[in-house]
Amino acid sequence: MISKYFATALLATALISGMASAQTGTSKTDASATMHTEGEWRASKLIGVDVYNEANEKIGDVNELVLDRSGKVAHVILGVGGFVGVGEHYVAIAFDKLKWVNEPPRSMTTARTASDGTVLDGTAQTTTGAATGSTTSRGANASWHPDHAVYNASKDQLLALPEFKY
Repeated sequence: MISKYFATALLATALISGMASAQTGTSKTDASATMHTEGEWRASKLIGVDVYNEANEKIGDVNELVLDRSGKVAHVILGVGGFVGVGEHYVAIAFDKLKWVNEPPRSMTTARTASDGTVLDGTAQTTTGAATGSTTSRGANASWHPDHAVYNASKDQLLALPEFKY
């Protein structure tokens, strides 16, 4: 008789522990994030990221991110023109139209010179002044955001787009 109660208790314990583990197991989408994952960016760090065109000319910077109802970034609001945020023209660009780049932008316009000032070639790539030191200043958190974005338009083309109104 004792063995019957013992067997019942053992079976009940197995069932309860099985149900408990089923309830505590969560899918990846339900679990809380505990650390940064490669390929994820902090939205707060994207604000202020410079935007260049294909000719490596700075055409603006990221001012805002607009999310759709599912939480995906739908548009990036770029600030174009102006001075220190005053007089900027805001335009909405679809997030997937921007190319996000981790390395500092390069300039094709600066030629390498020898110590005597002789031009060695006109196609050498040198880091632009705006990008100097940006990789080192980001240090260990370099993967929290890209260095810059690229959008294939000139500053004048962006200024001609309808202004995004907040």
